[in-house]
Amino acid sequence: MTGPNGDTSSIADSEDQDMEDTWSVGSGSNADNTSRSTTPTMSAPAGPHKRGKAKRGRKKAPQPLPPQNLYKFVSFLKEDHGQPLFGVAFNQYLGEGQPAVFATAGSNRVSVYQCEKNASIRLLQCYADPDPEENFYSVAWSYDTETGHPLLAAGGARGVVRLFSIATMTCTKHFTGHGNAINEVKFHPGNPDLLLSVSKDHAMRLWNVRTDILVALLGGVEAHRDEVLSADIDVEGRYLVSCGMDHSLKIWSLTTEAMQNAIKDSYTFNPARSNQPFATVEQNFPDFSTRDIHRNYVDCVRWLGNLVLSKSCENTIVCWKPGLLNQTELKLNDTNVTILHKFDYKECQIWFMRFSLDFWQRMLAVGNQQGKIYVWEMTATDPRMIRPSTLSHPRCTAAIRQTAFSRDASILIGVCDDATIWRWEATPNS
Repeated sequence: MTGPNGDTSSIADSEDQDMEDTWSVGSGSNADNTSRSTTPTMSAPAGPHKRGKAKRGRKKAPQPLPPQNLYKFVSFLKEDHGQPLFGVAFNQYLGEGQPAVFATAGSNRVSVYQCEKNASIRLLQCYADPDPEENFYSVAWSYDTETGHPLLAAGGARGVVRLFSIATMTCTKHFTGHGNAINEVKFHPGNPDLLLSVSKDHAMRLWNVRTDILVALLGGVEAHRDEVLSADIDVEGRYLVSCGMDHSLKIWSLTTEAMQNAIKDSYTFNPARSNQPFATVEQNFPDFSTRDIHRNYVDCVRWLGNLVLSKSCENTIVCWKPGLLNQTELKLNDTNVTILHKFDYKECQIWFMRFSLDFWQRMLAVGNQQGKIYVWEMTATDPRMIRPSTLSHPRCTAAIRQTAFSRDASILIGVCDDATIWRWEATPNS
């Protein structure tokens, strides 16, 4: 791996910085297709619109508020490899007063940047995988529980999880075991030592990065039947939700006795003193599974409290809950789902386009294949009143693969198929 290298990214010309007045207008051309862009089937057309007069006595539905310009464009840069950037993530462990630091994943590079107060983006470190054929798809932040120093995990096409120490500027560990590409990595929200990786091999793996132990393998008989594309662990660390190319969403319990014992034992197991390998939990059966939410690849999923947000290449993010509306606990093998709301947007029919929530789950953002970003404020009591703010720039025309918010949601970053990184800042009235 290579250390910091200021030559790996080229900052946009100063004249480009003067274009912020045009941030809210303009539209881009179709993004070039990449190996992760093809949609397997045509998106379902919208249903017919019925016309006619409203019935007497029926109350009118509440009218959505006009969208506000929540963010303004401030700067962008382009990484010199010119390949798609698939992943971006802010370090949410940095506290108030500390700089906003984020990492990107694309080509065989993992790059770390800092958002400067003068609205620019400064490259801090860049790591290049020894294999030029590697293509990183996802990055996730944590910290060393002994030193407190930041850690960064990345995974991609080769199926290897890389762990970087930002303090020493080195790749300290790597984890192998997946039989194919890793589509997403995600740290446990309550235990910074636990890392989840999801793969094209139809399975997920839970690692203890401190002790190098494979804690659990989730896959098999009733697991995903195709690539697992995304997963998330709820804030309380009780459940894991996953989604994939098989159009399904599955929920797995992390509180079973076997799982809790394995996590605990992963800290004390010593392979030098044991004749047997570590007893990795093999979980073949999820607690909940559904194919009733989407009709295509499900490429991104996140918890929203005890609700779930998920998307496919159907121009909508669906907010739903497992079970019936009045259920408070997940029932084993339940097949009911309750769809609560749909966040609609436009021109996003390709897959592997991931949305993001801010740390406090008050903002939602997703990019489309035309270079636009849709942003929703999630604080309204009636979701029907929410309209997205649409962010666009005349020179941002490539597909925005992923977005990320800083911890206080004052900065929004989007990364694109043309290796560009776009920085947006919250407007004073947002």
